[in-house]
Amino acid sequence: MSASCDHDVKFDGVSDDYIRRLWLVIAINALMFFIEMSAGRLAQSQALQADALDFLGDALTYGLSLAVIGSSLAVRTNAALFKGISLLAVGTWVFGSTVYRVFYADIPSAQIMGWVGFLALIANLASVLLLVSYKDGDANVRSVWLCSRNDAIGNVAVMLAALGVWGTASGWPDLIVAAIMAGLFLSSAWQIIKQALSERRMNDQYQNPH
Repeated sequence: MSASCDHDVKFDGVSDDYIRRLWLVIAINALMFFIEMSAGRLAQSQALQADALDFLGDALTYGLSLAVIGSSLAVRTNAALFKGISLLAVGTWVFGSTVYRVFYADIPSAQIMGWVGFLALIANLASVLLLVSYKDGDANVRSVWLCSRNDAIGNVAVMLAALGVWGTASGWPDLIVAAIMAGLFLSSAWQIIKQALSERRMNDQYQNPH
């Protein structure tokens, strides 16, 4: 499915099919936040808790994306900027808390990490498949795709961390994966903010040609 027949106009989310898919993805993310945060605390896994926060952030920002569909470009751009800044804040928090746990870390439960990471991977692959047809939209739509893609990558990383914890009897693989996920959050935040600012400049030039 093409996002747009005009290469200069990006898909803005105005589609009944896209809205239905977005509602499903929001429900998946909200459910997985509660499951993964509970499991992360039980397993004492920083990687699981980082991924759970990503689920929560996605559910909230996807709701924001849904709310601004059909709004003006300026409103959609501001929503994308808010999501980018929020993702930046999450990435910074995860990075900081990971550094803290370097000094105060217990060995997490590899078994819980593995099973919950696998469940989260299935949930995120379902989200990715639901959204892949709309991955090349405007900053608001693209931010949804980037977050879903990050989740799937993060879940694979959590499962690798679980294997590393099991194999080394150490908490370091968990902390390393959490740090990598923080970097992924920060990278995606930069992409979203950069595209949103670019679209804002284009809108300003269109509104004020002189």
